[in-house]
Amino acid sequence: MNTRAIKVAGFAIAWIAVVGSVAMPSAAADGKLIGTAGLTQIEGSGGGGIVPWATLAGYDSREQISVGATLSRVDVDDFRLSMLSASISLYDKVEVSIAQQHFEIKGAGVDIKQNIVGLKYKLYGDVVYSEWPQVSVGMQYKHLEDSAVASSVGAQNSTSGTDFYIAATKVHLGAIAGFNAVWNLTARATKANQMGILGFGGPQNNDYELMLEASAGILFSRHIALGLEYRQKPDNLGLGEDDWTDYFVSYIPSKHINLTLAWAKLGSIAGAPGQDGLYLSLNGQLW
Repeated sequence: MNTRAIKVAGFAIAWIAVVGSVAMPSAAADGKLIGTAGLTQIEGSGGGGIVPWATLAGYDSREQISVGATLSRVDVDDFRLSMLSASISLYDKVEVSIAQQHFEIKGAGVDIKQNIVGLKYKLYGDVVYSEWPQVSVGMQYKHLEDSAVASSVGAQNSTSGTDFYIAATKVHLGAIAGFNAVWNLTARATKANQMGILGFGGPQNNDYELMLEASAGILFSRHIALGLEYRQKPDNLGLGEDDWTDYFVSYIPSKHINLTLAWAKLGSIAGAPGQDGLYLSLNGQLW
């Protein structure tokens, strides 16, 4: 999918938001407990900061839709990643998202752009009320606008690739000293190098590999959550790509907005070790 198609998809989501706010005020998404919609991860899908969850990116019930937008930034020693995304969640069943990432190499004047289209479908359950976890399947199609850097480091496919995942998420009410707890497990099939910023596949491996991802957190009130995440990464290029972790605190004053601050430990990126720094994300639900 090219950049024009992504821009058209973004316009479509924005148009749905405008039309819906005028014609369907009764469809405003308020059907879930505050905080149970999760956040928006760095690739635009509903979830944590670096891990997609089974939750959909909104508070819609079976009769509602929701539309949201997110701005995120990760600033580590030698690199900076910015992400702008929009998503629509339909009837507590389907999520569609679009995102654009800007990956900057500090001091080098290099800005790599990656466009992502995500799709998620809920297979089973409710994150709070079902006995077993909510389970969803999803995909993320990724397209690099400039493939020069990916080619230079040896990516087998320096233009585009697709990740596939299945996620299970559960909120346990009053589970830890009376506070609500949440956990998520995700299995991702991927060829992506550094999420796709450095292309897909490489001299070490050009096949899909199954990577495990996990999140856990405690909701200390209706508005404050603390937790951590882990994301396993392939090393297709032989550059020592490390797994990712982050430690986050989220402030959720209402269902319309949330703010997340995290300390991200991203390890080695393109051979540069020790890439740690701050992650900041602001999400707004238009309805």
